[in-house]
Amino acid sequence: MRTTYLDAGVRVYHLDEAGEGGAATTLFYGSLSEALMIAAQQDEATQAGLWIATDNDVVAYLDLEE
Repeated sequence: MRTTYLDAGVRVYHLDEAGEGGAATTLFYGSLSEALMIAAQQDEATQAGLWIATDNDVVAYLDLEE
């Protein structure tokens, strides 16, 4: 992820790949630090489908946790 400062504005969304085309559900808009806290509070199944989008990049939440 190219944007790395904790106050960066991000969108956290869950990508549901069940069904045709899937659906993206936004969980949060705000700072990266808050987004990481909210993502960490989700259950494992939800975390597996979480993505974090910044102005210039999108990364899977679990890739950040590794």
